[in-house]
Amino acid sequence: MTDGAAVPPDLSRGPVTRSSVIRVGSATVISALCGYAVLYLAARNLEPAGFSVFAVFWGAFGLLAGAANGLLQESTREVREASRAPQSDGPRIHPMWVAALVGVVSAAIVAGSAPLWSGHVFVDARWLSVGLLSVGIFGFCMHATLLGVLAGVNGWGQYGSLIVGDAIGRVAVATATFLIGWGLIGYLWATVAGSIAWLVLLLASPTTRAAARLLTPGTMVSFLRGASHSIAAAGASAILIMGFPVLLKATSADLGAAGGVVILAVTLTRAPLLVPLTAMQGNLIAHFVDQRERRLRSLVAPVAVLAVLGAAAVLFAGLLGPWLLRTAFGADYQASGALLAWFTTAAVAIALLTLTGAATVAAAMHRAYAAGWIGATLASTLLLLLPLPLETRTVVALLCGPLVGIALHVVALARVPAA
Repeated sequence: MTDGAAVPPDLSRGPVTRSSVIRVGSATVISALCGYAVLYLAARNLEPAGFSVFAVFWGAFGLLAGAANGLLQESTREVREASRAPQSDGPRIHPMWVAALVGVVSAAIVAGSAPLWSGHVFVDARWLSVGLLSVGIFGFCMHATLLGVLAGVNGWGQYGSLIVGDAIGRVAVATATFLIGWGLIGYLWATVAGSIAWLVLLLASPTTRAAARLLTPGTMVSFLRGASHSIAAAGASAILIMGFPVLLKATSADLGAAGGVVILAVTLTRAPLLVPLTAMQGNLIAHFVDQRERRLRSLVAPVAVLAVLGAAAVLFAGLLGPWLLRTAFGADYQASGALLAWFTTAAVAIALLTLTGAATVAAAMHRAYAAGWIGATLASTLLLLLPLPLETRTVVALLCGPLVGIALHVVALARVPAA
């Protein structure tokens, strides 16, 4: 599977083990803490209205990066499948070169289309925001694909290092911004600062360079065909997860200070569940590929773990959330325990959709995967247009929309015989 070089012995192709989950889980904890740190510094440094502006850019980059995670999913599946199947003499492609092509095209689309939408999305630092988005999305396409390749060959140590490197890059710039008083501009730079972590890891790690040279069977057209469905679904998921501030602004006349509080509350209540799940997409897809003969049964254990953790998170948010929000971010950030508990319940629904989505993409059911996430996003968008108070329609949209996607995924997994 390489271009003439042997795969290093630490890149094994066995099943996903508990130690690999622990490695990635540890990296995810560090990543989550760094993410919280960036949000904390921005919220403490900027008033709620200013934080709302930053959060929209944070969400816009998260939306694009989330879509690029489709490359992670497809490269994981392709490399994992290739490691399980006999090698053939047919055409093969280099996933990292495909990532570079997709990254360049994505950056060009962002920059070229900016005059049509940037004025409606970015209140301040409009063209800097566009430039950072363009450069950042190229870097994240490379980042996501390298993660996928590493997951496909069980390179979990390097996988975790890449996750941590991305997070540390962000928090380092955010900390410098807080200390020197750079203001909003500094937090915009911090948002995309981790996009060069893939290059740093390539330069520093011979094992990572060996993994990056791996080839997979097929043509660029076949890879992009599968990746396009994954990217579409990942983009839809990113709207509900990282890009939610953008969606909320697009469906609201004026967010103001209330919008900043809602965005922060939603971000904080979903992060404990969704940050680990997002970071562990490689583990999940590799697990489901290995268990593809047991599609629905392979979901039971992850769903049970999520249910237990979700119930604990809802209880914690309801009882301690309001106090933590006021203490950590200041008296301007007020939300009731009931509201925070509902936001956390909605996060559990999106986490379940993430699990069923990973199972469908692992089974190469790209259309069902995309349909589930797109259906959930469309349902949530329509629900956000209801004539209800901001907090109420946010809960309804984020709780009910994902149920549509879960149903589509489960039906697809149940109807098609396992390979």
